[in-house]
Amino acid sequence: MSPRRVSKSANLIEAFLDMMSAERGAGANTLAAYGRDLAEFAGHADPGQATRADVQAFLGVLSRTAAPSTQARKLSALRQFFGFLYAEGIRADDPTLTLAAPRPQRPLPKILSGEEVERLIAAAEDGTREGLRLGLIVEMLYGGGLRVTELAGLPLVSARARDGFIRVIGKGNKERFSPMSDSARVALAAYLTVRDEFLPKGEKAKKAARYLFCSRSAEGFLTRRRLHQMLKALALKANIDPAKLSPHVLRHAFATHLVEGGADLRSVQTLLGHADIATTQIYTHVARDRLTAVMTKAHPLGRTRKS
Repeated sequence: MSPRRVSKSANLIEAFLDMMSAERGAGANTLAAYGRDLAEFAGHADPGQATRADVQAFLGVLSRTAAPSTQARKLSALRQFFGFLYAEGIRADDPTLTLAAPRPQRPLPKILSGEEVERLIAAAEDGTREGLRLGLIVEMLYGGGLRVTELAGLPLVSARARDGFIRVIGKGNKERFSPMSDSARVALAAYLTVRDEFLPKGEKAKKAARYLFCSRSAEGFLTRRRLHQMLKALALKANIDPAKLSPHVLRHAFATHLVEGGADLRSVQTLLGHADIATTQIYTHVARDRLTAVMTKAHPLGRTRKS
């Protein structure tokens, strides 16, 4: 790269960064990141003359070396930079105008095995009133795939339905009905015999009486934070890494085990309360990857052969 081209590119980048600082109030860290990304591109092509093909070639190199999120960030920097050059009349076109950002890969959710879930339930069922409550919590998160917010504020009247379904108000205030397994119904009946012992005294009692998992908290029910804490403690008791367990992990396990068992995606979507089936489809990847790992580990042809 000629010194003249380096100097010209540096001047263009500096003018862009000055604009970002003065007009858009970009902070020092943001400006430094833009500067690095644009300098990297300037080493690949002349910003003043770069074509759409040049930008695509640069992104092609990134696709082999950088994560999708990093690629998207660098493309965003280029879009703003070339948009600035076009607006200022320095360039007659914007080579990034029709380029699509790389699609970020959604990380696969953490899940538990069926054996680990059984250990959790067994660890919860210690004969105490707290154990009866905790056993029901696990049964409902895993057996019904409820979100922690749906479970925390679940009204008592919803759980007392006699048709085997729980009325749940999910995201966007959308209603759905979650079926209760036989074991969940047994756990519910056992918990209801001791539920009143968790009711607070005095003025708080009236508010808390509305909820299945009543509590002395200001909300009147077990909060999301408290449910997280209870499950972490239960994981330790069941000899499971606490980092593996949260209310949402049990929801993921519910969906994954359904898919592994042959449930169709539309049914799983309905049970989870997903508005878009694309959100549900991730569980097909989880189930597939788990089955591949099992085959690789257990099947003779899946193991690495010695030469």
